[in-house]
Amino acid sequence: MPTFHVLLALSAAHCLNDLLQSVITAVYPMLKADLGLNFAQIGLVTLVYQLAASIFQPVVGYAFDRRPFVRSLPAGMCSTSIGIVLFAFSSTLPGILLAVFMVGVGSATLHPEASRITSLAGHERRGFAQSVFQVGGNFGGSVGPLLVALIVAPRGRQYVVVFLLFACACFAVMRPICRWYRSYLERMKHETRTAVHHRLPLSRRRTLFAIAVIVVLIFSKYIYMASLSSYYTFYLIDKFGVTVSQSQIFLFIFVVSTAAGTLVGGPVGDRYGRKLVIWVSILGTAPFSMLMPHVSLALTAVMSFCAGFTLSSAFPAILLYAQELLPTKLGMISGLFFGFAFGVGGVASAMLGDFADRYGIEAVYNFCAYMPLLGAVAAFLPDLRKKDI
Repeated sequence: MPTFHVLLALSAAHCLNDLLQSVITAVYPMLKADLGLNFAQIGLVTLVYQLAASIFQPVVGYAFDRRPFVRSLPAGMCSTSIGIVLFAFSSTLPGILLAVFMVGVGSATLHPEASRITSLAGHERRGFAQSVFQVGGNFGGSVGPLLVALIVAPRGRQYVVVFLLFACACFAVMRPICRWYRSYLERMKHETRTAVHHRLPLSRRRTLFAIAVIVVLIFSKYIYMASLSSYYTFYLIDKFGVTVSQSQIFLFIFVVSTAAGTLVGGPVGDRYGRKLVIWVSILGTAPFSMLMPHVSLALTAVMSFCAGFTLSSAFPAILLYAQELLPTKLGMISGLFFGFAFGVGGVASAMLGDFADRYGIEAVYNFCAYMPLLGAVAAFLPDLRKKDI
């Protein structure tokens, strides 16, 4: 059975970490005004943050696969905390770049390590465990900008330092995780002498092919997700003439759908297999995405909820499928796919913004509507269900 108190602590740590990460982009308007930055410089800040948060993830995962470190999660939160302080008080662009780099490194440490521990603590219900873990991050990422609006916006950027309280809470939440992980590693040391060497479920060639298919699926999923998370409010304002406040309500409906889909995807994968969930989740989004540009405002809200719910159920299954392909490299594979997903989302947002400038915001949704059709390539994934680990 899953170790529930550890899973809840991991979900809470993910929530608090992603809450702190979301502060960076939420403060961009204030940062631009404070330092007199142009959009190119804001883009540079984003680039440094995304590079640190995405490229370092597989590196961190690989390093701790080879040499597990009990306090890896608190070490990552130390980096995030330093970055938050620098971000609050830096008055130069190089200082801000250093700040977001430190926050990015913190994220790059938590995601692969916490995902690894989540899989270990989930035992035979790892899909359920990953869903619980992911929902924490979804909630934290959505609450962060709201807290910035309430705490920082009325008072000034220096009040970002108040978010250190959430970092302190995260350190406290990580204590039971570290205790459990230490005991797990000690138990594994005693079992190493008699343990049978792990064999990969597929040949090396088939494993590489399966990973290539997964990369295509992540590409499909996160391009469409970027269109909704970054430009949905602009689309609603442009096409239906809603107010900014009303557009935020519709965006909230979409965010709720992604959290619900994430929570459902893992347990369903445990029961029916990862491949089926991946296939249905991504390809099953296509009817909703293709209808959305052609329906009324009310039906647009319905289509966005259905698309968000269906598509978000894929990631826990994708991550678990990849971990089952390489069971001895849980940290590296988690970091690789978290980092790749983060990087694709960031690059896609930038490219779609340029696309919208050239051809209009509605053209973005007419184009991206077809991306979930790439989910058909999931048919080429080898079936691991009989070989589940």
